[in-house]
Amino acid sequence: MNRFAVMTSGGDAPGMNAAVRAVVRSGLDHGVEVYGIRQAYHGLLAGDIAPLSSREVSGILQRGGTILQTARNDEFKTDQGQRKGRRRLNEHGIEGVIVIGGDGSLRGAHALHRMGVPVIGVPASIDNDIWGTDTSIGVDTALNTILDAVDRLRDTATSHSRAFVVEVMGRDCGYLAVMAGILGGAEVVVTPENGVTMNEIAASLEDAYIRGKSHAIAILAEGAPFQGPELANFLQQKHIGFEIRLTILGHTQRGGSPTAFDRLLATRMGVYAVELLLDGHTGMMVARVGREQTPLPLAECTAKTRQITPEYFDLARILSR
Repeated sequence: MNRFAVMTSGGDAPGMNAAVRAVVRSGLDHGVEVYGIRQAYHGLLAGDIAPLSSREVSGILQRGGTILQTARNDEFKTDQGQRKGRRRLNEHGIEGVIVIGGDGSLRGAHALHRMGVPVIGVPASIDNDIWGTDTSIGVDTALNTILDAVDRLRDTATSHSRAFVVEVMGRDCGYLAVMAGILGGAEVVVTPENGVTMNEIAASLEDAYIRGKSHAIAILAEGAPFQGPELANFLQQKHIGFEIRLTILGHTQRGGSPTAFDRLLATRMGVYAVELLLDGHTGMMVARVGREQTPLPLAECTAKTRQITPEYFDLARILSR
């Protein structure tokens, strides 16, 4: 293989730039030309493909977001769009692709693989919902961002004897919520998986007030059966003792400089993806299992959603007392 391309796709995640840097410099070290596809599958169909040099990925290790940018694209989900994408790769002499992104991005990578394009996927999703890998690029940074916010909110909650509802990201997987609940000392955690009702939340927070707690924190994943404003309004009407305040962290969880863990994870995954591609592997995703990187079939990884370890829910409940 003499020339391959790299793209970042889906929601941005801290550490994507570190992965791009690793892919480019590893490819160049092997004597291969590396191209960047800008704006993901949208850019692929538009032919927005250009060579990347070592200098162009200099100074990006610590930057959040992605220098290659990202965009949604419905056209690539169609057979016609996928054929067009293959044509664009052929026009630029691209012999393989490394796709860095979440579940939808990896499904797109699998589609390219089915069309005969050598493809390796790299998991990057702050939700940590990608099956087969213990963690994905961006998870550690997003979790630390949440914990920083929860710690700050607890200070003001204690000062005013308030309960804060904190809504975090997690559309299909509540990993960030449950881990933030455990590590941030929340009284209640609500995720798409655990089926906690608003009445149960009200009872838990009221119990915390009666027991003399000076504050309370309820962490809610965005994919829960009800959203933050709905829950905060419900709790306010229940008169549980605490004043209720709502904080929606939103896209602040995606931004910021990646942690040391995410930089190292992204670097190792990027280098390993290049090794797999140049060794003739295709249709695989780089997964972190334990301390090691291992290849798993994209077909397998995109067919399931990663589940939260059940013991984490018990841990969050025990420690909430």
